[in-house]
Amino acid sequence: MISLIFLEGLICSISKLKGTEESTSQVVAGYMMIDSLNKKGFNAFAISVPSLDDLRSIFTISAPVFITMMAKVAFYALIIYFATNMGTYTVAAHQVMIQTYWMWTVWGEPLSQTAQSFMPELLYGINRNLSKARMLLKSLIIIGAILGLILGIVGTAVPWLFPNIFTADQKVIDEMHKVLAPYFISLAVTPAALSLEGTLLAGHDLKFVSLMMSGCFTLGAIVLLLVSSGGFGLPGCWYALIGFQWVKTNILGSR
Repeated sequence: MISLIFLEGLICSISKLKGTEESTSQVVAGYMMIDSLNKKGFNAFAISVPSLDDLRSIFTISAPVFITMMAKVAFYALIIYFATNMGTYTVAAHQVMIQTYWMWTVWGEPLSQTAQSFMPELLYGINRNLSKARMLLKSLIIIGAILGLILGIVGTAVPWLFPNIFTADQKVIDEMHKVLAPYFISLAVTPAALSLEGTLLAGHDLKFVSLMMSGCFTLGAIVLLLVSSGGFGLPGCWYALIGFQWVKTNILGSR
């Protein structure tokens, strides 16, 4: 499992760095999935008009997932919005840190995908086994904690020790170094949070996840507004991100 997580994380990181390769990988992945379905007896190229019941089923699944994803994207967009009002050097520093942050966080996505792939059978399948489901979740959280610590250390070390990779402007580097602590904490907690989120999605607890994410976004937006008006600068925005991550993780864990 760890080797698969490493491989998928490496592929995701490379695709984040190069947009063209990401598009190509999506096309290749789509073709491979269609070919796999055809080999299993399905006609992946068949086109049919969905019924109202089909549309209702799709909507009940896709709507909560859409709300969940939009809440995440909207919160990151808000951070960028508030950062743009803090000056040129601050914006430049934030762009470097947030781009590298996204590059490292995708390494935790395989944990969510693993939960969504294997949990449904253990929770609702013919061979339903809740003890194995708990064991899998425990393994994912442990791997997520270890992976998060590694990502936090490596991810923070790059802009800390080698900032000239991104910029030669000392003022931008100084702004980057101001957010290293919250940057590390945010990276460290992300893989475990993705494991929990993937488990709840696999358990079809979609309404709860969407409501939770909407609440976290609302609370996070208020905190960002207070931080921005209070003059806490870019570190304040990143500490707001920590709050967003930790509140989400604790709620998912308690669920």
